[in-house]
Amino acid sequence: MKFLTLLSLASIAVATPLFNATFAGRQSQPQGIDVSGFQPNVDWNTVKANGISFAFIKATEGTTFISSSFSSQYTGATNVGLIRGAYHFAHPDSSSGATQANFFLAHGGGWSADGITLPGVLDIEYNPSGAECYGLSASAMVSWIQDFSNTYESKTGRFPIIYTTTDWWTTCTGNSAAFASTNPLWIARYASSIGALPAGYATTTFWQFADSGPNPGDQDLFNGDAAGLERMALGS
Repeated sequence: MKFLTLLSLASIAVATPLFNATFAGRQSQPQGIDVSGFQPNVDWNTVKANGISFAFIKATEGTTFISSSFSSQYTGATNVGLIRGAYHFAHPDSSSGATQANFFLAHGGGWSADGITLPGVLDIEYNPSGAECYGLSASAMVSWIQDFSNTYESKTGRFPIIYTTTDWWTTCTGNSAAFASTNPLWIARYASSIGALPAGYATTTFWQFADSGPNPGDQDLFNGDAAGLERMALGS
């Protein structure tokens, strides 16, 4: 999640009314963070004391990278009572969606209905080291995402959350609406409003609104209240 471009974060500024999208309203919604190996030593007690309710933690990337910080970060978040989940940074050019979903599941990306585990996240965004869309056509990219998503759902009973930007999604999937009825959306946009969303989505479940702040990592909001966040972890 460190590869979002300024172009993506300044994408179309159309307000999304179904999310409390102003800076002033953010304190009323569950706040979260997402972290990776860039934040190896998170003080989770301080994070909890600062009012954070949930965390997403990087587990894997492609089929060759397992975060050495994942276990300690995940355990730390668990021990202080946060609702937490794992995310996978996709490399659609290196292997199939199913292969990467299985790699993610094998290294911390699973889900269980314990009330504290969020569905795994497919982080699908700008290529950090090559062509923006990883050399895939829009239809091939949609097929790759479906392969990942369906594999994850078949193993866990939950569809993964999709993390992306509207700019990347529009460019690289042709603004596909194929996932709006199944996969929760986590949109990244660092601005005072969320802006336009990918096709089919009336609102977003999570919003990454800043890449820094009073807590480690990126800063996030859940679209709902604390009870809604708990229901999402339970799968209801």
